Amino acid sequence: MSAATLLVELLTEELPPKALPKLGESFARTIHAELVARDLADADARCHPFASPRRLAVTIAGVRDAAPAREVTEKLMPVAVALDADGAPKPPLLKKLAAKGIDPALVPTFERRMDGKAEALFHTHTVAGAQLDAVLAEVVGLAVKALPIPKVMRWGAGEAQFVRPVHTLILLHGDRVVPGRVLDLDAGKVTMGHRFMSRGELEVANADAYESTLLAEGKVIPSFTERRANIDAQLVSEAARQHASLGDYADLLDEVTALVEHPTVYVGEFEAEFLAVPQECLILTMRANQKYFPLFDAAGTLLNRFLIVSNMHVKDPSNIIAGNQRVVRPRLADARFFFDTDRKQALASRVERLDNVVYHNKLGSVRARVARVERLAGAIAKRLGADVTAAQRAAHLAKADLVTEMVGEFPELQGTMGRYYALNDGEGEVVAAAIEAHYRPRFAGDALPQGNVAAAVALADKLDALVGFFGIGQLPTGDKDPFGLRRSALGVLRILMETPLPLDLAALVDDAAGGFDAGMLEPGFAPVLLDFVQERLRNVLRDAGHSVENVDAVLALNPTRIDRVPARLDAVSAFRALPEAEALAAANKRITNILKKTDEAPGVPDVTLFEAPAEKALFEQLNALAPQVASHFENEDYTQALRVLAGLRAAVDRFFEEVMVMADEPLVRANRLALLAALADQMNRVADLSRLST
Repeated sequence: MSAATLLVELLTEELPPKALPKLGESFARTIHAELVARDLADADARCHPFASPRRLAVTIAGVRDAAPAREVTEKLMPVAVALDADGAPKPPLLKKLAAKGIDPALVPTFERRMDGKAEALFHTHTVAGAQLDAVLAEVVGLAVKALPIPKVMRWGAGEAQFVRPVHTLILLHGDRVVPGRVLDLDAGKVTMGHRFMSRGELEVANADAYESTLLAEGKVIPSFTERRANIDAQLVSEAARQHASLGDYADLLDEVTALVEHPTVYVGEFEAEFLAVPQECLILTMRANQKYFPLFDAAGTLLNRFLIVSNMHVKDPSNIIAGNQRVVRPRLADARFFFDTDRKQALASRVERLDNVVYHNKLGSVRARVARVERLAGAIAKRLGADVTAAQRAAHLAKADLVTEMVGEFPELQGTMGRYYALNDGEGEVVAAAIEAHYRPRFAGDALPQGNVAAAVALADKLDALVGFFGIGQLPTGDKDPFGLRRSALGVLRILMETPLPLDLAALVDDAAGGFDAGMLEPGFAPVLLDFVQERLRNVLRDAGHSVENVDAVLALNPTRIDRVPARLDAVSAFRALPEAEALAAANKRITNILKKTDEAPGVPDVTLFEAPAEKALFEQLNALAPQVASHFENEDYTQALRVLAGLRAAVDRFFEEVMVMADEPLVRANRLALLAALADQMNRVADLSRLST
């Protein structure tokens, strides 16, 4: 048994760039895991994935050519079935031994031991370990099948299927080719480097020489992470030489890394006159269509220069630079044409055209949706004391840019272009800003709408979507959410909680439902929607670092004032640090359980019916503290409210030590239950403290 580095490589046509990192990681991870499962590699063995535009590969150190033999003990059958009174094997045992190829002469060596309630017969034998040559092709085949590929293709006359045609297969253990066939290809040790800069076919001498061979002779950086770091360093260095910055370029960097094998960064430029077009249009054109990296000045303003990541390194790059500049110019000219054409027609005049755009066959046109959002935005603005007219105007215009030339070409610019066109039409800055911001937050960590007018329009847009689709029964299922309702719910929560806004979520849902025509929405959808939003809130709070118990305690009360939830959580956290917390939480849990077991509706405690001093003392102290608790609660000082309630611990402990709640006399029992109900009502105003009891 010997160990050496193993190399597996599939050389392909250009792989999907956005999927490449995941493909590379999955390919390497599966091969490593399958080898570990067969005891051909160690779990901590160095595993190096490679992924370039035309290859998936992995090297794994210390792979054995054969797994060590191992002892295996297997249960055969109960002794009573296997052996007669003299210990000789019966026919059932002989039949099983024959099927397994075990010599009956070994029966005396079998172990007899209890298995449950019966004695059983066990056979221990040595099993040969897996052979690398015998299993490697199967392992690679499993890795290919496990790749996250949505669609596969066939090529040539064979039956092989993969995301792209595959040309060569390397299975190399040290310097030895491991025989095997995958995707109709026989294993070898030959690969190809860069399409134009490589010296041709490359023979890999041994697995450890794979990366260095590709680098030196093939002009390929095979490691995705190293290639990405190389491009990033070049971009940062060149941007510094240009006295410019790169903006937010991480996603584009990943995509470009998947498009080139030998990256070299060059500088291009375009005519400064194009800068009259909104920079968002130019940026999107360069990044999305051409995969260029725009450059910005210190204030974040777009410059008329950009960086090109070429797949070629040449002494004189003038032709490469000129070619890229020639290609980008028509794209920028198109953006300028769309911008100039769109501005010839006022944004408000486009609203009627939304009648011809279907939102959903059960929810009407986009124009009908605009009317609902306009109404709801005005109602929310009124609740916030904001400019109702501005909110309604912004909502009225918010979707009009959907029928512009620019947004038709670049859907990502919806909202952004609405702002530019609104300003061009003389709309106020508040209205224009709300048009742009009403889609926010678009993703986790995105900026929130600024100002109450923008927040009102953004909330109205998201609430209309949630109420509409929940109202017609179109709920998200599993990982399917075609209408982005989870994103809408998270947006509503973030706006309410982080701005924060003093709005009641249940009232907002009712307001939104009022904008739909009678009979359009199914009855009873609102509780389902509120539960859905609360579940998103639960996840948000846990992801923010709040403990499961604290979140459960606060959300058990089904709060609809989302802006108050963080303060409640802080109060619960502070309460749990008090020495009285655990005892009061346990008492609260006991009270909750007692009240659940009785069918009697608790009334108001009657002081004349108290018999024991402990219940009188608890009643008096509860009444004395209630005004303080109410005052703190009304002032949203939840931490102090819980601190005041902590003062009840001694009285509560004494009550449960000295008082029998479920007394035989009905009036006394009912009065004590009423006292516990009043106590629970006070203790659980901030959160359900019983959820904190361990």
